[in-house]
Amino acid sequence: MNESGTPAERALTLYRNGSVYSTADPLASAMLVDGDTVAWVGTEHAAESIAGPGTRIVDLDGALVAPGFVDSHVHLADTGLALQSLDLTGVRSARELLDAVSAAPAAEGILRGHGWDESLWDDPTLPTAEELHRAASGREAFLVRVDVHSALVTAGLTAAAGAAPLEGWSNGPVATQAALGAIRETARPSRPAELRALHRTALEHAARQGYVALVEQAAPQIAGIEDLRLLLGDRGDDALPEVMAYWGQLISEADEGRALLAELGVPVLGFAGDLSIDGSIGSRTAFLTEDYDDDAGRRGVAYLDPEQVARHLAACSELGIQGGFHVIGDGGLAIALEGLRRASERVGASAIRAAGHRLEHVEMASAEAISALAGHAVTVSAQPLFDAAWGTPGQLYDRRLGTRSRGMNPFASFASAGVPVCFGSDAPVCALDPWASVAACLRHSTPSERISARAAFIGHTRAGWRAVRHPHPLIGQLVPGAPASFAVWEVDELMVQVADERVQAWSTDPRARTPLLPALDTENRPRCLATVHRGVELFRAEGFAA
Repeated sequence: MNESGTPAERALTLYRNGSVYSTADPLASAMLVDGDTVAWVGTEHAAESIAGPGTRIVDLDGALVAPGFVDSHVHLADTGLALQSLDLTGVRSARELLDAVSAAPAAEGILRGHGWDESLWDDPTLPTAEELHRAASGREAFLVRVDVHSALVTAGLTAAAGAAPLEGWSNGPVATQAALGAIRETARPSRPAELRALHRTALEHAARQGYVALVEQAAPQIAGIEDLRLLLGDRGDDALPEVMAYWGQLISEADEGRALLAELGVPVLGFAGDLSIDGSIGSRTAFLTEDYDDDAGRRGVAYLDPEQVARHLAACSELGIQGGFHVIGDGGLAIALEGLRRASERVGASAIRAAGHRLEHVEMASAEAISALAGHAVTVSAQPLFDAAWGTPGQLYDRRLGTRSRGMNPFASFASAGVPVCFGSDAPVCALDPWASVAACLRHSTPSERISARAAFIGHTRAGWRAVRHPHPLIGQLVPGAPASFAVWEVDELMVQVADERVQAWSTDPRARTPLLPALDTENRPRCLATVHRGVELFRAEGFAA
């Protein structure tokens, strides 16, 4: 690398004396990078003959080199905001939340908080509007729930947004649905310099966690076109993870889609992502076929109907771009599948399959629904940390859904049916923590839906690139000819980790020819030492390869 953070012309870098996760050579301990491309992987003995006089040598000192992570579902400006906001993830009561607000450092502007989750409280009663007003000491407050589908908001901010008459506001302080959208738009930073700073905060944080690419789920009700344009615009020589994006806006015909693509003025992957069919389970806005167990008579909200879904997917298929939706509840998925069926009748099943449509989340899916997803070649973009946070017995999903919570986020069932799956965090809903996400797949609350660490790792790497239909056939792997996109990890131990508890097959047998991954049940979590994308160093820990 040269000092500007770009690859030196024909620069050769040899990483050796470690372990390389490569299907080309599962026993590889060294890797040669030529500019922005992996040139060779092999053994330490062979590396001796490869290192030339102009080759930069990086001593891995036992570290692991593995393909860089791809987060398939993020909101970067909101992640930047959350990283700079009052952290409410640890509060366990309304009193603790109010105390945290009262103790927040004095500053001008809106008091922002993120991450409260009343489902973890012994008493889930939320503060009153008056209590929130007193705690904020005259400041306007916008405190977003962990699922970002509801928030606690002071009256002045609600009035400024004109949200009181809108759906989702009932005299406060909780805002959901349209009211939340209006308040979010009013409270959101809008100056270009502010938005760029939020993007940078999130992307630099992601690079420190080993991410080489992230998929932004942009939508009018979330951030707006200007945010998207700034995010995808020219970032000059900035060494930051790659950003790809969907735009979540409904269309009804191909000509409308062409006009919208021209209006956006920046390249998007399709009209998909957080184009919501329904809401979230935590806020009881996910659309269900039966009542919530803890709220009789309530089944959530359906924002779209099957005909709207069908027209959108048919139009996207005609354009040859991806379409898709946010869908969580089984009722929401039924709407999506009926829309897919109707769209297939209009433009043909082959056009639907060829477009590579995707659905975000898909937490509640029956065997019949999974079979239909496979038949339409729909990719599921899922979030393993949802199950880790809320899927265990007695937690949120159990209380909201009862026995229906068993088998949610059915990763193994998707895989066995041939449904392509990629993984993300939905940051800021969950942390940008890729190894925790891999571990969540291994430790799924429903044992039959667990998948191996290798399958989970592929879902966080190669599958993320495939889900966006990236043209390079080798991206997401460390094999000769692939883009040099990887992270270096300090680990306690390497092993093969399977999901079946009956087997307990922790193996380092070289005859298995299986690349090894970090053990995820040791005292120390994998620590990122460096992140490199297409030969450009995005992050390097202090002291590594000095």
